[in-house]
Amino acid sequence: MKIIAQPICVDEEEQINSFYDEIPLVVNNLLKFWDTRSGFEHLEPAPMPSHEAVVQIIHQARGILFPGYFTTTKLNRANLEYFLGQETTSLYTSLSKQIILAMQHDCFRRKLPCSQCRSYGHKITLKFIQSLPDLEVMLTADIKATLAGDPAAKGADEVIFSYPGLLAITIYRISHLLLKLGVPIIPRIMTEHAHNLTGIDIHPGAVIGENFFIDHGTGVVIGETTEIGRGVRIYQGVTLGALSLPHNAGERYRDCKRHPTIEDEVIIYANTTILGGETTIGARSIIGGNIWITESIEPGTKVLLKRPELSYLEDKRTNKEIS
Repeated sequence: MKIIAQPICVDEEEQINSFYDEIPLVVNNLLKFWDTRSGFEHLEPAPMPSHEAVVQIIHQARGILFPGYFTTTKLNRANLEYFLGQETTSLYTSLSKQIILAMQHDCFRRKLPCSQCRSYGHKITLKFIQSLPDLEVMLTADIKATLAGDPAAKGADEVIFSYPGLLAITIYRISHLLLKLGVPIIPRIMTEHAHNLTGIDIHPGAVIGENFFIDHGTGVVIGETTEIGRGVRIYQGVTLGALSLPHNAGERYRDCKRHPTIEDEVIIYANTTILGGETTIGARSIIGGNIWITESIEPGTKVLLKRPELSYLEDKRTNKEIS
C-alpha cells in the first residue's frame, strides 16, 4: 500500500508568508492614488485633535456640571470645593490642548496666516470654563422641563443618569458654546458622538432656548440653522431639516438659513417633519404626529392629521385553522 506524504507545517507556513509578499503592491497603489490628490489623507505637520480625548472631555464636563453623578469619588460639602477645583483644572488642561490642535489643524488645512493658536486657544478655553455656571443653569432648566413634561420621570436622578434626551442636549450645549467661541472640528466630533450614543442628531450650530425637552428621542434630527425658542417639547422621529438642495449646495447655501424656526412653547409630536429656512412654527402651537410641513404656522395653531379611515376585515378561518 502506497503511503501519500502529507504536507508538513513548514510548507504551510511558507505558503502563508507568500501572501504577505503581495502587500507592497497594494501599498504602492495606495500611494499612487494619494499622489494624484484624489483621496483624503492627513499628512500635515500639525496633528488633529484626538477623538478619544474629546470624548473624555465630555465626561469631564458632565462630572463638573452634575457633581456626584459620574464619579467614583464620594462627594459631600467638605470636599466639593476641592473636587471642583481639581476637575475644572484638569478640564482646562485637556480642553486647551485639543482646542490648540484643532486651531492649528484648521490653519494648515485652510492655509491661514498665523493667529498665535496656543495663546488664543488658552483664551478660548478660559472663556469656556468661565461659562460653566451658565451652562449649569441652562441644563437645570432642561431637567425641570423633562420632569414637568414626562409623567414617567421618577425624579431628577433618573433623568440625569438615564435619559438620552438630556444626554444629547448636554453634549449639544457644550458643543454649541465651543462653536460660538470659534473652535473648529471639536463641536461636531462631540455632537456626532452624542448621535452615536442616543440616535439624536443635533448640529452644534443650532440655537436652542432653555427648558428644552426631547422625549424618547430616537431619530430626532435638528439641522445647523434651526432656531428653537424657550419651553419647546419634541418627540422621537422629529426632523427639523432643510428642503431638497441641488448637488452644488455645499458652497452656495453654506451661510444661508436652511432650517426652520420653532417659537416658544411649541409641542411637536412623533415622526413629524418640518423643513425650510423660511418655515416658522408660531409660539404655543401643537403639531401632531406624522405630519409634513414646509409652510409657516400661525401662533397658537393646532395642526393635526385627518383621522385615517380604518378597514376591518373579517377573518373567515375557523379556530382550528387559525391555531
